[in-house]
Amino acid sequence: MAESKSRDRERLRLTGLIGVHIVVCCLSLIQLANFRFPNAFNPAVYHIFFDPAQLPVAVLAVAAFSLVSLLFVFARFSFGYFAGFYFFTMILGYLWLNSFSDLHYDHRLAGLSAGASALALFLPALFITAPLRRIFELSATAFDALLLGILALGIATMAIGAAYNFRLASLADISELRDKIDQPALLRYLIPITSSALLPFAFAGFAARRAYWRAGAVLVVLLLSYPITLSKLSLFTPAWLVAILLLSKFFEARTAVILSLLAPIAAGIVLASAFQEKAARYSSIVNFRMVAIPSTAMDIYNDYFSKHDVTHFCQLSFLEHRSFCPNQERLSIVMKRTYNLGNFNASLFTTEGIASVGLLWAPLSAFVCGLVIALGNRLSAGLPAGFILVSGSIVAKVLLDVPLATVLQTHGAGLLFLLWYITPRGIFEPASVAPPAAPAT
Repeated sequence: MAESKSRDRERLRLTGLIGVHIVVCCLSLIQLANFRFPNAFNPAVYHIFFDPAQLPVAVLAVAAFSLVSLLFVFARFSFGYFAGFYFFTMILGYLWLNSFSDLHYDHRLAGLSAGASALALFLPALFITAPLRRIFELSATAFDALLLGILALGIATMAIGAAYNFRLASLADISELRDKIDQPALLRYLIPITSSALLPFAFAGFAARRAYWRAGAVLVVLLLSYPITLSKLSLFTPAWLVAILLLSKFFEARTAVILSLLAPIAAGIVLASAFQEKAARYSSIVNFRMVAIPSTAMDIYNDYFSKHDVTHFCQLSFLEHRSFCPNQERLSIVMKRTYNLGNFNASLFTTEGIASVGLLWAPLSAFVCGLVIALGNRLSAGLPAGFILVSGSIVAKVLLDVPLATVLQTHGAGLLFLLWYITPRGIFEPASVAPPAAPAT
């Protein structure tokens, strides 16, 4: 009886927290649409608008989609929960922006397709969590050696990368300079794999093993990747890992996931309201680049593919030379040339969905992607929730901006899933290890 009441209170608390998150996201998009600071972005260029006359339509769309958030109230924590909630925020943002967009395509069909695609992904990603039978597991000694090996690989990778490019540049200049970076193909794969998957895994492992000096060394190596890659993600990765680690220490895992987005978005609203132009840089990085851009990408890709043929997944490297694939540039280059917004990569909903199969078949594509994410759930089952949170935090963020196939390969998500599978469960404190996840009743 007491356990049932505690579970009900937890669900009520999650419902309230998600409700606040939904409202804060909408307020943030209204604020971004009204940004008029010369040193910030121009919202009109990115098709971010707000029209009070269309507010009832936007509220109705968001309210209908908000019913999907109940899945996050009843599901237990898993990697799919982490990635899924970030996708929930992205789709929520798109449905809001879709109500005010000035682009010309079937907005009603696009909104319905986005909502159906989200639901199709969430069902497997949140509720397929049963552990796979484990046929191999590292010993504690081998696990510690693996962490040191990853750290050594990270140091070597950054040292080699620095030989090709090392520039201390401001955020305002990195876009232009990044296009001039010339690196060998192997290094172009190795740097994102180590930065997105391997080093965050090592950081989580060292933190779990209380090897804090070594965890700090990982953060230094990650920070050194910024002048090599000139990527905003590289610059903020160390701070993001520390923030997620602290959230995992002080809050239950599902609450930590929600707060990891809610807190920085709310801070951006408050700072922009209180300090206006002085806080424009923060809002343009967090509220705009981290949260709004993935939603905007769906609007822009919907517009483009309402006028052009879908790709049939030809953007995937192993398909691009097949007979049914015409010679074509990368989608990000096409979007850059068409909309003049830079190299515009986008998430699985946009690339594997809208671009590859169109609006009608996008939910099926999303369902398959949800099964892939569910594989991550199964391979990580039995690990502490905090360990999954920290080690998977960069991959979960990258999924908002990069196709799933690219995240699995180029950003090392597939390798991270394998590392979760072979990680010994017995090295963690018993109280911190979550039981094999299953759908909540």
